[in-house]
This record gives sequence, structure tokens and C-alpha cells, in this order.
Amino acid sequence: MKYWAWSPSLRSLHLLWLFPPVLASCLLLSGCGPQTAPKSVYPMGERATNGSIVYNVIQTVWKTQLGNVLNTRMPQNRFLLITLSATNSGGREVSLPFFTLEGPGGKEIKELENGEGVENWFGLLRTLKPAETHQGILLFDAPLTSFRLRLTDGGEPGSEKFVWVDIPLQNIDTDTSVTVPLPGQN
Repeated sequence: MKYWAWSPSLRSLHLLWLFPPVLASCLLLSGCGPQTAPKSVYPMGERATNGSIVYNVIQTVWKTQLGNVLNTRMPQNRFLLITLSATNSGGREVSLPFFTLEGPGGKEIKELENGEGVENWFGLLRTLKPAETHQGILLFDAPLTSFRLRLTDGGEPGSEKFVWVDIPLQNIDTDTSVTVPLPGQN
């Protein structure tokens, strides 16, 4: 009985046939490594991208009052004015809702819908056409602390995705009183 045996040259040839599938598997698996997740919390002043919308929180200012001597508006806590820029880099029109601050312990504070006393208020109607940028001031009545501003991707309510911008406690208005002239004073 004669056994057929592999010769060294046949073994090498057989190993060459294994090389392409092994190489292809390695290349495919190298793309399955840990992927870096998109950033979800941005520092103030850095471009925050969420879907097709690019946001930038430019500045924050805390105020104890708004308006002038004859038309003063007082907050329950303090007014937080956030200067925000939003650019629609997508191909469809998007609507931006009123924004929300998230504070310590998960407390949420909704943006005020009345911008009286705020120059360059962001406004009630917030529709961005493709390639359009809108800049304005958001108004909140909030306690004096650090927050995160929650920013939408412009998706349908309930299915939208969010990113956040850290809003540190800074730029506090030290004027705490309103000077009202008394009758007879000039």
C-alpha cells in the first residue's frame, strides 16, 4: 500500500492559497476596532456640530434686570443671556425650538419666550434655510450656577438628537439696584 505524501513544495503552494483569505479577514477586522464616538459636550466658544446644524456659543452675561428706568424687567432668579450662532449646513430647512439649560441635579430650565428688553433677541420664529446662519441672544431666568445648554439636531420632536455646551459661571452683572428718580428730582 502506497501513501501519498505532501512534498515541501506542495505544502508551500497550499499555504499560498490561505494567504489571500487571511489577509482579507485582517483588513476587514481592522475596521471593526473601537470607533471614536462623536463629541457630545463642547466647551463654550468651540463649534458644536449636531447633524446638519453648527452651533457656537459666543458669550454669556448674567443680569439682575433688563430694560431701562421707565421699563424695568426683573427676573425671579437672574437673567442669563447667551449669544448663540446657528448655521444650517444641510440641504433642507430646519426649525429650532426654544432651548433648554440643564443644571446640577438634572434640573431643566426652559428658555423664556419673551425677549422684551434684549437687544438682538434670537426671536420666536427659528427656521433656518440651507446655508443660512442666524445669530442672536437666548434669554433664561436661572439661578446663579453653571449649566449645560442642550442643542438639537433639528429632527422631529421625540426623535431628535442632542449635544451640549458647557456654560460656566462667569460675567456676572454687579448692578443689583434700579435707580428710579423721585418726583421733583432732575
